[in-house]
Amino acid sequence: MKLQDLKNKKILILGFGREGRDTFLFLRKLFPEKVLGIADKNKISNLKTQNSKIKLHLGKNYLKAIGDYDVIIKTPGISPKIFASQKLRKTSPKITSQAEIFFDNCPGKIVGITGTKGKGTTASLIYDILKAGAASKEASLALFGRRIKAHLIGNIGQPVLNYLFSATPKDVYVYELSSHQLQNLKKSPQIAVFLNIYQAHLDYYKSFKEYIKAKANIVKYQGKKDVLVYNAQDPIVRKIAQKSKARKIPYNSTKYEFITKIRNKISLVGKFNLENIMAATAVGKIMGISDRDIIKAVLNFKPLPYRLEYIGTYRGIKFYNDSLATVPDAVCRAIEALGNSVETIFLGGYEANVNYRALAKKVLASKIRNVILFPPSGKNIWAEITTAAKNKELPQHFWAKNMPEGVKWAYQQTQKGKIALLSCGSPSYGLFKNYKERGNLFKQYVKKLAKN
Repeated sequence: MKLQDLKNKKILILGFGREGRDTFLFLRKLFPEKVLGIADKNKISNLKTQNSKIKLHLGKNYLKAIGDYDVIIKTPGISPKIFASQKLRKTSPKITSQAEIFFDNCPGKIVGITGTKGKGTTASLIYDILKAGAASKEASLALFGRRIKAHLIGNIGQPVLNYLFSATPKDVYVYELSSHQLQNLKKSPQIAVFLNIYQAHLDYYKSFKEYIKAKANIVKYQGKKDVLVYNAQDPIVRKIAQKSKARKIPYNSTKYEFITKIRNKISLVGKFNLENIMAATAVGKIMGISDRDIIKAVLNFKPLPYRLEYIGTYRGIKFYNDSLATVPDAVCRAIEALGNSVETIFLGGYEANVNYRALAKKVLASKIRNVILFPPSGKNIWAEITTAAKNKELPQHFWAKNMPEGVKWAYQQTQKGKIALLSCGSPSYGLFKNYKERGNLFKQYVKKLAKN
């Protein structure tokens, strides 16, 4: 949606979290005199504006305002299912998003990264590689033929709209894109990076098929001049790539020899992280970054928080915070990365209606001795483990009502020299506000209870 099309429209910002606030600040700068609507089920604090220039719709009936506006700018976390339940005007409002507005108005180039897991790490590494290349005197930056200025935006960086005030054709925006942000896009990035697809967000989408369809928008509108970097080993991603009109660059964990030669010096562990590195390296090569500058960026890159984050060794036990592992496949990859030293694992949380069978088999095959389970999905995960075990010996299990209970039991049961891993295979909602709170509480109580 072009910015000029918003000028004479009644606009409602639906959802007022981090992205919603950024949308408000952007629109207030763009249209200082326009009355803006804001709808959210929660109370809003620290909103500095003139009361006459804002109309609030808060509380349990916040959705009733939808039909009174021409344009709804929806935050990604609000499911599109809600619109079907609302009585709208004869002319339904235009539903749009930050991502769609940015794609429609950005004069620079967009490198979009998606995947069920790994997109934050990959986006951050691409950003570091582009910065290293832009700082190098030898950088040719072949794709655009000129030096660039890179920006890290989206989920892993900053909300995007306020970048439009200073955006130029020389800017390159490395954009981490979730399925929610991709769902309604009618444009795809000039460079798309497609990492993987696992079952996820099935509480948000009608089916796994609908989730896949949303992810596929990252390539759907690409043309022959665009580029698609994709995981050749993921069958779903590979099938989607086959339909793309873009120039295709497949990758796997052994794609670039100059990266495999330095594998032992890289701080990111696990085959899945090597795949992320290869994807980022592919983008660097497309952009004309030298092998030397790519290697420099890869070697200097540190694991992001909540992603197989090593907290430290306490009372002889190694603790890892992998709170962002919110789907079963991510847990399996974490166990593979850390190996047989994993003796205790934290599992469970919000029930997202995914299949836990493969996770159960991985836990049993890895001979993990202790399983700490958070409600409510912990019950279903344990049921799958007991079913998969058949006549095999089951690990010990503990039903944790909160984080301190779980950490205390981990200290009691885990041997020195072994690993206790927080990698839950479920979203955090319920017991915890989000994956960050879950991970932070884990770190807090690991350190606090180490003294007892």
